[in-house]
Amino acid sequence: MDKKTIEVSAAVIVIDRKVFAVQRGYGEYKDWWEFPGGKVEAGESPQEALVREIKEEHDTLIAIDSLIGTVEYDYPAFHLVMHCFLCEVKVGKLDLLEAESSAFLDRSSLYSLRWLPADRLILGKVEKLLCE
Repeated sequence: MDKKTIEVSAAVIVIDRKVFAVQRGYGEYKDWWEFPGGKVEAGESPQEALVREIKEEHDTLIAIDSLIGTVEYDYPAFHLVMHCFLCEVKVGKLDLLEAESSAFLDRSSLYSLRWLPADRLILGKVEKLLCE
């Protein structure tokens, strides 16, 4: 039987050589860390979904700079396709409306968290961004 595929978008927000990460507050992966974002709904582009999700979850308006990469990962219950975009904050303070916690991580602390498996796959590219 084929697994259901879920398409999501994730925001890689870098400010002063630190990247924003959030800790999940619910579900099977509660307390694991991820880049903020969410599901792409029918009729939305990955970019539109990301702008909507960051507005809903963090009361923040972002601008999308570029696609860093797309990660595919097989979780036990579904196949994930995650589009990761470099973003910047336009209006807002990245409030936590849904996540349990957040952190700004520099290069030395990037790998110190318990990342969701799919998010871990993009960390190498994120680390390079933190060096620029």
